[in-house]
Amino acid sequence: MKAIDLNLLVALDVLLEERSVTAAAKRLGLSPSATSRTLSRLRSAIGDPLLVQAGRSLVPTPYAEQLAGRVRTLAQDAKAVLMPAPGDVELDRLERTFAIRANEGFVALFAPAIIAAVTDAAPRVRLHFAPKPDKDAAPLRAGTIDLEIGTAGASAPEVRSHLLFRDRFVGAVRSEHPLLKEPVTPERYIAYGHVVTSRRGAWRGPVDDALLELGLRREIVAIVPSFPDALNVARHSDLVALVPRSCVVDRGALAGTVQGFDLPVPTPDLAISAMWHPRFDADAAHRWLRQQVMKTCRIELQHR
Repeated sequence: MKAIDLNLLVALDVLLEERSVTAAAKRLGLSPSATSRTLSRLRSAIGDPLLVQAGRSLVPTPYAEQLAGRVRTLAQDAKAVLMPAPGDVELDRLERTFAIRANEGFVALFAPAIIAAVTDAAPRVRLHFAPKPDKDAAPLRAGTIDLEIGTAGASAPEVRSHLLFRDRFVGAVRSEHPLLKEPVTPERYIAYGHVVTSRRGAWRGPVDDALLELGLRREIVAIVPSFPDALNVARHSDLVALVPRSCVVDRGALAGTVQGFDLPVPTPDLAISAMWHPRFDADAAHRWLRQQVMKTCRIELQHR
């Protein structure tokens, strides 16, 4: 069997991500000329140009684009196999800051319990809950984010994920809202103005598509950046908010002031997952963090 240099796999992964010989050389710890020779070896071994010149930059060939996801997974798996076996974590001595990226709704609902669970077991660990303006996987790839919470389907194929819980959208209004006096039909639902959550300013979503099939249209009066903001608007007005069911709980500042109700049209469920880069698969401390987040979410949801 012809000998295979697994270093070529790692180099290909970096080259496809950076799309620059110079940038790839810095990450690989090689000179640009050595990296250029490595690219030539890859082209010869695979039988495809892989990266071709386009002005001052390199662009992947169609075949290289097909390979990208597989190459990333293979490279990370190979690294994990060759890493030392993970040992037990000494939680009382663990000093580390973990960055968790999640939207405001998740932070409001779960952050207090997660912080308590983590710091009670590992008092020297610090948690940084970072804002989530989009679903870009670049922070996970760069290692600036340790764990991301959100709907499954990250933009990077190599990202690992574990389902935390399933959720669904519901309507929410102030507790004395006239909409609650009778069963909520599609016609009664659209009779009031609505407030929705969108970071990108989207005025339409699955609810609107479902209403359109009935020949109906709701009037969206306002867009806000987070689900807690939407609930606060609904609490002080006659507007109808659209939020995940997990956000409508009989506890905290909203207790008795906002009431949720089932939507009168069907919408897809939400799969809320924890996502991380495979570089952390063999990291014992990171694995412990993941377990704490998963366990805490499960416990919190059981009490609602």
